[in-house]
Amino acid sequence: MVDERLRRLIALGREHYHAREYEEAARYLEEVIREHRQFPDIFNMLGVIYYDQGRFGEAEAAFEEALGINPNYTEAALNLSVTYNDRGKYQQARELYGRMVSRTQAEQERLDPFARGKIANMHADLGNAYAGVGLYERAIHEYRKALELCPDFADLRTQLGHIYRDKGDPEAALTEYRMVQDSRPEYVPASVAIGVTLFSLARVSEAIAEWEAVLERAPDNKPARLYLRMVRDDPNPPKPGSALRDADD
Repeated sequence: MVDERLRRLIALGREHYHAREYEEAARYLEEVIREHRQFPDIFNMLGVIYYDQGRFGEAEAAFEEALGINPNYTEAALNLSVTYNDRGKYQQARELYGRMVSRTQAEQERLDPFARGKIANMHADLGNAYAGVGLYERAIHEYRKALELCPDFADLRTQLGHIYRDKGDPEAALTEYRMVQDSRPEYVPASVAIGVTLFSLARVSEAIAEWEAVLERAPDNKPARLYLRMVRDDPNPPKPGSALRDADD
């Protein structure tokens, strides 16, 4: 049972830690572990503090203590792997990292498909929120998490391509779209988006070929049909853009 005094020590230690006031944080956290050694996050915070202060041996011991209490403590395992590496313990760092990767993969495999899809879509929703305010790197990070869980979700990878395109990285966008096209050729939104991206790069003939190929597979595809008509009717057409963005998603 944690008494009120211990709660206060932990709260003060966390407060100083998150404010990066490490000396003050260490004073409170070290007092905690002198009396109670069952808190893995306290050891992890002390490990971070010791590492920041160049006390690598003490940092290593603190991270190992955290993992001894909770072997599934991913943050402490990552911190320990980095510390091992910095101390020249390369084999131990590789082995620990390998165990973490294997455990993460096993945990993902244990999730049923419905749960994986639900969590992936939650990451995608957060990614869309970041993209909506122009925080593209964070958006990409969330979509990568989603695709780690559900790599075969063509709509998620296509949307990731859109985010790269909006970020101003058309080549990265094309890479994502073509991955969808290769694995799911029947998913025409990715092929339409390839055409849009090629057009934005002034590769007009290639864009036309993409849209024509879409219409061969899906004759009623409205975005491809409209884009082709626009290009053919106007020798200097505007770039396909937001007016039809929803249609090619």
